[in-house]
Amino acid sequence: MAIKERSLEETPTWAVAVVCFVLLFISIMIEYFLHFIGHWFKKKHKKALSEALEKVKAELMLLGFISLLLVVLQTPVSQICIPRNIAATWHPCSNQQEIAKYGKDYIDDGRKILEDFDSNDFYSPRRSLATKGYDKCAEKGKVALVSAYGIHQLHIFIFVLAVFHVLYCIITYALGKTKMKKWKSWERETKTIEYQYANDPERFRFARDTSFGRRHLNIWSKSTFTLWITCFFRQFFGSVTKVDYLTLRHGFIMAHLPAGSAARFDFQKYIERSLEQDFTVVVGISPLIWCIAVLFILTNTHGWNSYLWLPFIPLLVILIVGAKLQMIISKLGLRIQEKGDVVKGAPVVEPGDDLFWFGRPRFILFLIHLVLFTNAFQLAFFVWSTYEFTLKNCFHHKTEDIAIRITMGFVNFFNYTYYTKA
Repeated sequence: MAIKERSLEETPTWAVAVVCFVLLFISIMIEYFLHFIGHWFKKKHKKALSEALEKVKAELMLLGFISLLLVVLQTPVSQICIPRNIAATWHPCSNQQEIAKYGKDYIDDGRKILEDFDSNDFYSPRRSLATKGYDKCAEKGKVALVSAYGIHQLHIFIFVLAVFHVLYCIITYALGKTKMKKWKSWERETKTIEYQYANDPERFRFARDTSFGRRHLNIWSKSTFTLWITCFFRQFFGSVTKVDYLTLRHGFIMAHLPAGSAARFDFQKYIERSLEQDFTVVVGISPLIWCIAVLFILTNTHGWNSYLWLPFIPLLVILIVGAKLQMIISKLGLRIQEKGDVVKGAPVVEPGDDLFWFGRPRFILFLIHLVLFTNAFQLAFFVWSTYEFTLKNCFHHKTEDIAIRITMGFVNFFNYTYYTKA
């Protein structure tokens, strides 16, 4: 005979008080930690990072509000009944897998969990319905839209997704800062006599003979198709090279700073501030990205073989973005040559919004943001499904599925951090 779980009426008050105290202590510690980080950002005049922290708090509050709604609406949603023939569609498992796992009655009755006893005649705690008493839909010959236990599992997934998204953002920012440290040596080089001599403003040279010209002005740049192919493969050999950095630095100074201020300007610190500003965009989750997350959940349906194509979409997007960024730099070189074969001093590039897709530079930032969230979503979904249903389950029941999800999750992550500041 099954043992009924105790309610709060039958639970010692000291046990309830201990649990409440632990939860409050953890929550207060997290709040104080975030407050300390925010105070430190303001003290260091990191305005962009302070705004990013506020966005993280907002996202955590949104996810917490969603979790609260799931708890409050658990019973009403689980009492929404739908016909069995509709409930039998779009399952993660095939019928054979469901029969093997739950028995034939699972398919016939359309219920998520039946009275499944273990060897000691007790309910399995991971397979018992989180309902009060009985299934009201079953007595009507129907099935619950989402069972109370299913809502409880969704609640856990939202928590895992929040943790992974925050960790992804923090690690990405840290790796981006680490990557830009090598640019400090390039910045110091601009203060040397050798650099000043090599970029003498009174010196005339052919555009194709400059370091920037030799890299971007060649036979492959004469055709748009071959230029795209070249830029696609070029991204694998250094997202930002020294010659590109120095040329972009010179072009930025000529466009935005008065003459004679080049020696005092630190372009590397400016890029760091830009990274912090971009970070404020990346940590947020827009409604469009939430809709895409819902579509990802929808694709985990038996027969769609989503593991064969879904993990590769972020990789394809980030590779296209990397090629596009290389393409923009190459077009800057072509614009220099279009003005004349001879340049005076260092070549001056003139970036413009027309070089970006739809004339919107922030669209590329949106794509990068999308890749980060989808990577965090897929790894969070993998960890959650493994925790809830063991390693091999209906969401990834094949070994190659598991290998693809894990491998592509980490490959996409490192590709993302590699190209974010290209």
